[in-house]
Amino acid sequence: MNSARFRHLGARLAAVVADPGTSAGETERRTTLVVASGTIALLSFVWVATYLALGRPLAAAIPFAYQVATVIGIVALSRRLRFAWYRASQITMMLLLPFLLQWSLGGYAASSAVSLWALVTALGSVFFLGTYAAMPWIALFLGLTAASALVDSWLSAGAVLLPAPVRTAFFGLNILGVSVTAFVIVQYFVRQRDTALSALDREHARSEGLLRNVLPGPIAERLKAGDWAIADAHPAVTVLFADVVDFTPYAERTAPADVVAVLDRIFTAFDEIADRHGLEKIKTIGDAYLLVGGLPEPRADHAATVARSALDIIAASERLAAETGLGLKIRVGIDTGPVVAGVIGRRKFSYDLWGDTVNTAARMESSGAAGRIHVTGRVEAALRADFAFEPRGMIALKGKSEIEAFYLLGERSR
Repeated sequence: MNSARFRHLGARLAAVVADPGTSAGETERRTTLVVASGTIALLSFVWVATYLALGRPLAAAIPFAYQVATVIGIVALSRRLRFAWYRASQITMMLLLPFLLQWSLGGYAASSAVSLWALVTALGSVFFLGTYAAMPWIALFLGLTAASALVDSWLSAGAVLLPAPVRTAFFGLNILGVSVTAFVIVQYFVRQRDTALSALDREHARSEGLLRNVLPGPIAERLKAGDWAIADAHPAVTVLFADVVDFTPYAERTAPADVVAVLDRIFTAFDEIADRHGLEKIKTIGDAYLLVGGLPEPRADHAATVARSALDIIAASERLAAETGLGLKIRVGIDTGPVVAGVIGRRKFSYDLWGDTVNTAARMESSGAAGRIHVTGRVEAALRADFAFEPRGMIALKGKSEIEAFYLLGERSR
């Protein structure tokens, strides 16, 4: 039978054992039980024939009864019998019949300890039922084993023994068969555990990556440690807003997929710049981009580093405009000063900034010019020794009094 037919048979079997809402793991366990019981029923022909040939019809009747009951059960399954009934009947027969066979042959020695096969069922019940649900079956196995030990001398007293070579062969087969089957069960458990642990490790790594994409590393560590009330005052940071000029008209006349693709390309370039300079991207708001230097860990060069990133952002936007032919330009605004930063939300985390510095940086961006970096007097005062500026004079910002403004031109040559 080729692999395609095996897959077809597996699919049909899964359709028989699965109920609406059955998980993939439960379907696999059900399929495994049906395949295992069907295989045992086929192999039982060997035992039936052997015991009949040795003149033990009662012993032959026990595996034959299992064959008949299994066939009836599988047919009933195909007619939508509840799987719980099939599982319970199989575990009961697999646990009880080896003991009945042992007793019919005259005890442990006369039967070559055929009751060892019930041990496989006791172990397998953990897989098919789960740890706690398997406890009664394991207790039943222990009880039957104790009962067999108590009556063994009485059973062996009147037993007609099978020929010694046959009993020796059966001892070997029983020990070998039980050992191999137990090894397969344990190996399956270990493989399932390793698969589950690997999946857990992958999911943990994925969750860590997602958390660090949303939050700065130190903030993520504080959240993981149970610090849910994260709100910090930062006396000296530099905030940058970047916005795509006239993006709304472009979006209205462009296919949605193309709009998202363009923004993704632009903001990915900005992310790379932020990472290269060691700055924190806070968020994107529509076609606006917010980053900050100097938090969550303070740094003395926050203003200079943000200024360099702004120059890189303008250069990257010009390069992307040439590559795409769209002619889109970026407008940048920067301010430096104190902010409050913290995490808001419980189901969807957001690390954000508040304060006059944030509002002023946003106003500087909106009142600036396309392709230029508009900064406050505070930024110019902090950087005038190392950067060149073009004075713009006093300007009025929405919601604020007039402030002194400059355009950042670039770094001074050393």
